[in-house]
Amino acid sequence: MRPAYPGKGITFCRNDAKQFRFCRSKCHKNFKMKRNPRKLKWTKAFRRAAGKEMTVDSTLQFAARRNVPVRYDRELVQKTLRAMDRIAEIRAKRERVFAKRRRAGKRAQELAFDRKLVQTHGHLLPKLRGSEKRRLAEEQGLRPEEIEELERNAAVAVEKKSARVFGKEKVRQRVRVDGGVEVMGEGEGEDEEESGMDVDSE
Repeated sequence: MRPAYPGKGITFCRNDAKQFRFCRSKCHKNFKMKRNPRKLKWTKAFRRAAGKEMTVDSTLQFAARRNVPVRYDRELVQKTLRAMDRIAEIRAKRERVFAKRRRAGKRAQELAFDRKLVQTHGHLLPKLRGSEKRRLAEEQGLRPEEIEELERNAAVAVEKKSARVFGKEKVRQRVRVDGGVEVMGEGEGEDEEESGMDVDSE
């Protein structure tokens, strides 16, 4: 996964004289266990195969290894070093743009999932925090009474929604001690002593 600089890492020489360079023992051990790098999520091979890394880009060609002997020239070396810095900068910028585009679709999916979660489990959400109330007051110019009204309306809407079971109204029933069943209206049974048991039915 990481680059193996000269003099660093582990070099494995196979019987056919092919050399493999590993950045650390983790990569070396997985190679000896004959694991496919395209199936291990932490490898570059997997990221390229899964479309998570740039594969077609002109800056990647500069990373290709070229064993061509060149006569030493100070000007050429300085020019090469400047070019390397510039290429690294361009590549980093392109990788950021690539990653942003790749995550754009996922962000829309996460937003849709979050909205659905808020609609279905809105009753579990806490009430408006003080900072949220201040933001509403500053941005929309709402008075404290209007903010409280908004909060109450949201709570009532959530309660009405949760009062339906599979498209039908939820009927609250109480089993009496003598075995009979009585249907309770809204708000009933809260102040009475707990002599029976509540049962939800359709």
